[in-house]
Amino acid sequence: MAEVTKTEIFNCKPELFYSIVTDYQHYPDFLNEVKAIRIVKSEKNKKLVEYTVSMIKTFKYQLWMTETPESKISWSLAGGDIFKTSEGSWVIEPEGKTKTKATYSVQVTFGLLVPSAISKTLVSVNLPTMMESYHKRITLLKSKS
Repeated sequence: MAEVTKTEIFNCKPELFYSIVTDYQHYPDFLNEVKAIRIVKSEKNKKLVEYTVSMIKTFKYQLWMTETPESKISWSLAGGDIFKTSEGSWVIEPEGKTKTKATYSVQVTFGLLVPSAISKTLVSVNLPTMMESYHKRITLLKSKS
C-alpha cells in the first residue's frame, strides 16, 4: 500500500477551498491529469464520482465521495481499472482569518503487480503539481470575484 499525506496553507477561507474540492465537474479545468468527470449518483452527503485520468496511460475509476460541509471530504474506491483500494481525505481547517490549512491524505493499493516503491512514487510524484493547481485555481476564482 502506498500512503501519502501533505498539509498545505492556501490563501483563501475554508468555504472557498471546500467549494473548489467538491466542484468535481470542474477538475478537468485545472487538474491536467483529469480528462473527464461524471457524477454517477448523488445521495445526501455522498456522491459517486467517475474519474477519467491520464498518467502514463488513461484509466477510469469511481470513488464514493463523502462531504462534511467546509471541513472534510473523504473517499473510498467503488471500482475501476487500476486501483485495488483507494481511500483518502481532505481535512480543511481555518488558519487565521483569511487562510485555510488543508491536509490531503491518500492510501492506495494497485491492482496490478506494482512494487511498493513504484506505487509510492506514482502516488506522491504528482502531489506538488496538484497542490500548485489548487493554489492557481484559488487565485483565479478570487480574481473573478
